[in-house]
Amino acid sequence: MPLIVFATSQLLYVRVVALLFSCVAFSVAAHGASLPQGGMAAWCIFCWAFSFAATAVVLLVELLGLQGRVPVSWSNFPITMACYAVLLCLSASVIFPLYFLRERSNYNEIRDHRIASTVFSCLATVAYMGEVSLTKARPGEVTGFMATSPGLLKVCQTFVACIIFILVSDPVAYERHAALQWCMAVYCMCFIFSMVVVLMCVAECTGWLPVPFSRFLSACSLLAAVMYLTATIIWPVFQFGERYRVRRDAESNLIGVAVLTALNLLLYLADLAYTARLQFVSG
Repeated sequence: MPLIVFATSQLLYVRVVALLFSCVAFSVAAHGASLPQGGMAAWCIFCWAFSFAATAVVLLVELLGLQGRVPVSWSNFPITMACYAVLLCLSASVIFPLYFLRERSNYNEIRDHRIASTVFSCLATVAYMGEVSLTKARPGEVTGFMATSPGLLKVCQTFVACIIFILVSDPVAYERHAALQWCMAVYCMCFIFSMVVVLMCVAECTGWLPVPFSRFLSACSLLAAVMYLTATIIWPVFQFGERYRVRRDAESNLIGVAVLTALNLLLYLADLAYTARLQFVSG
């Protein structure tokens, strides 16, 4: 009977550790943490379960040597999933204790389960950071676009946009004025720009573009940076200005959107600087 011999490496060990930590985090939370249905509890469970599933797929494909048979770019897919896992587990590590460890009236066993989930979520975050560090492109190394700094910035941009969507939708915070609807349009369009780049790289479709990929990246980054600049100015003016302010409920969500809008502006500016340098160097 033939034996399958698995090659070991530091990256393999890190992925296995991340797989175990994310598995323990959502298993303990689902089993004994007595979490409410939906809301932030569902988000945290999704973060851990998605990270676990993505890592399991990557491990199975690499251990069985199926990289050449999967319909994705294997120089881009694993690090893309690892970067999303870092952001997801990090968000769960912050949100879960804020929402579910502040209550003092819980039974000791329930609280212990919630503490364990938080600890393993933090450990999973560190493990995924180690995976990204090991697979990120080094200077002068030829690799997939998603392993470079601009590629990782695209992942961060889409993730920040998703958090913005969550904050502005519960309750709906952009219907009062046309300027706020423009901000929502900015978040949606720029999210689409970045996600299209991620999907094209993972699916190896960049050659389908009628223009050089570096020029396409520069155009998208410039347009997104300009659009986010307008949203960074407009959102706080029409949400917190005394002339337009009509309510004070969910103000923490509105402040969070303002901060994340400014954060995404910085990410797009950094992306623009990287892609412009890439175009000049290639030219």
